[in-house]
Amino acid sequence: MDLVVESYKLTNSIPKAEVYGLVSQIRRAAVSIPANIAEGHGREHLGDYLHHLSVANGSLMELETHFLIAQGLSLLRPEDIECLLKLTSEVGRMLAGLTNKLKNCT
Repeated sequence: MDLVVESYKLTNSIPKAEVYGLVSQIRRAAVSIPANIAEGHGREHLGDYLHHLSVANGSLMELETHFLIAQGLSLLRPEDIECLLKLTSEVGRMLAGLTNKLKNCT
């Protein structure tokens, strides 16, 4: 959830011309991560949960890519991206740990 909040805050500094482009993509990918984790957790079958964790991880990779694109286009400063990439890395480790733990439960 912290990653979503920070993503929204950061995209407020991107020019309004990108509001329907990169800003929308960043926000959509960020929101998709906890939403898929929650949806998977609410499912009755472990396979469904693992599938949604995989989708969340894909959205996480998408979000990282959007941040790097924004930096490459000089829409975001490297120091701002660095903080968010640390957060995405932390979320990735947590997702991997949860996924591995659930796989070992079967």
